[in-house]
Amino acid sequence: MSTPRELVSRALRAPDSLARLSLGDWDVLVRQARRAGLLARLHAVLVDQGRLDVIPAAARWHFEAAATLAARQQIAVRWEVEKIRDALVGLPFSPIVLKGGAYVIADLPAAAGRLFNDLDILVPRAQLPAVEAALMLAGWHPAPLSAYDQRYYRRWMHEIPPLQHVKRASVIDVHHAILPDTARHHPDSAKLAAASVAVAGVDGVRVLAPVDMILHSATHLFHDGELPHGLRDLSDLDRLLRHFADGTDFWPRLAARAIELDLARPLFYALRYVRHFFATPVAAEVDAALAPAAPSGAQLPLMDAIFLRALAPDHATAADAFTALARHAAFVRAHWLRMPPRLLLPHLFHKAFITPFERDPSTA
Repeated sequence: MSTPRELVSRALRAPDSLARLSLGDWDVLVRQARRAGLLARLHAVLVDQGRLDVIPAAARWHFEAAATLAARQQIAVRWEVEKIRDALVGLPFSPIVLKGGAYVIADLPAAAGRLFNDLDILVPRAQLPAVEAALMLAGWHPAPLSAYDQRYYRRWMHEIPPLQHVKRASVIDVHHAILPDTARHHPDSAKLAAASVAVAGVDGVRVLAPVDMILHSATHLFHDGELPHGLRDLSDLDRLLRHFADGTDFWPRLAARAIELDLARPLFYALRYVRHFFATPVAAEVDAALAPAAPSGAQLPLMDAIFLRALAPDHATAADAFTALARHAAFVRAHWLRMPPRLLLPHLFHKAFITPFERDPSTA
């Protein structure tokens, strides 16, 4: 059996190793993979390699149920993207579908076994009022939030409050950037939009260019303080990198674009940990290009201590005595990167001591 923390990642990168698992190991694997949002992806990997026979009969229904859910969600994603496109059809731009939704509509390998909580789109900041109005007319309305959270989203964040459909309960996150204006890194949204690409067979929407798709995934992962599905997002990166690294000039373009967009540090971390968990092939030239962005001194061992724990499945069998501390450190780090101290400290004070006593707006 692999070390418990790396049981799921080893199963994904080396499916043949599953033949050596005991029934007890399979029980742990199913529990961890479900918590990580990777049970359906592991099923997809085994289908691709013709190794479904390795799953013991007692565990098979777990994988089949997860695969069925993933397939149904992908149908729903395509439907929701069409509805978003129809709602925004009169506006002078095409929305850019981000993350998992982009993987599905572009038929990328990262869509295999991908599960969803919401859909993310990127639109021009100047068009936010028109976008929100059009989506509300189509049935999406802001989720109930306190007045403080409403102000926080609209003044400081890179997105408006989530919108939920009144009938289908689907959720859209509408972004005008991939990081808040207050963050330490400042990728230019106009450059991302200018390089975005159309999707074959899906009119009226676009997706990020391949290198930008990878950079956005890396940035989201390493600026998000809550990582219950961190390993899933890292698996997305593994599949995207393997797909796009086709022997052309992909690697130098990826490194150059990361530097251009001020995203070299999150790319450095993404490549470091995707290699650790999934043994993803990465060209040596990228390491040299990103070396100036690498953390110095004792910072890198500290980041390893945090992320090797925080990116593992959020399950007791993958935890050790320091996992809770590591997850808390990842949460604090993400907020530190997103907001300067003059904003962060009042925000944390409000969330810790005022928010718990605010009336739930949904019950008003």
